[in-house]
Amino acid sequence: MQRSAVRPSPVFFGILALTVVGGLLAAFGDASTLLTSDQDPMVVAGVFILVIAGWVLSLTLHEFGHAFVAFKGGDYEVASKGYLSMDVRHYTDPVLSIVLPLVFLLIGGIPLPGGAVWINRWALRTRGVASWVSLAGPLSNLLIGIVLTVVVMLVPMPAGLLVGLSFLALLQIATFVLNILPVPGLDGYGAIEPYLSPDAREFGAKARPWAPLVLFALLFAVPAVGDAFWDLVTFIYGAVGGDDIAAAVGQYTFLFWRH
Repeated sequence: MQRSAVRPSPVFFGILALTVVGGLLAAFGDASTLLTSDQDPMVVAGVFILVIAGWVLSLTLHEFGHAFVAFKGGDYEVASKGYLSMDVRHYTDPVLSIVLPLVFLLIGGIPLPGGAVWINRWALRTRGVASWVSLAGPLSNLLIGIVLTVVVMLVPMPAGLLVGLSFLALLQIATFVLNILPVPGLDGYGAIEPYLSPDAREFGAKARPWAPLVLFALLFAVPAVGDAFWDLVTFIYGAVGGDDIAAAVGQYTFLFWRH
């Protein structure tokens, strides 16, 4: 791959800087107020900025992962589309990809998939490559979640930063689990699609526009489905060393307007 193909944009570095600012505010705020109804505004602002900016940053890396593997696998058009620039604007529709998922995140719901890259799958060399293109996105979320969890475990840090990173790590695991489900329209289905029969692929193409909506409705409207989803998320989060209590405090702080 040519060195010039991947060029992180100023937008990427700007979001990264905003994430760091959120982390600093969370770190230097008064952490003794975290479990009270009168939390320090600096801690609250820090956790909020850290989680929102960190989520957008992870969305960028998720879509970049798809594009990078596609480029390596034969679809060189992703470079001309700006997908290798790590500029979130190239991956998104402003309403469907940013505003709507953020609304669900802000009400304490499931972090919906946000971006989208258009891959020329006919240009990909093999079915295996096509599968890895789909898997690259959710695996990036899993990797980010694991890295954040390991950092929280091994690096001493102020409590405000710890709970913010813990909640962000939990959201990464949730994003991984959601995206890896073999539902048409999600990455998990994209990973198995190249190996399906023509009839199955035809059905998947027809179901792609509405299948994720049905899934999201079930997750929000049917308690048993939502509970099973979060049970799996917390199991994986705990398996990689995540602290459920720290993540819960981070979520409580993030959703400051609810208490």
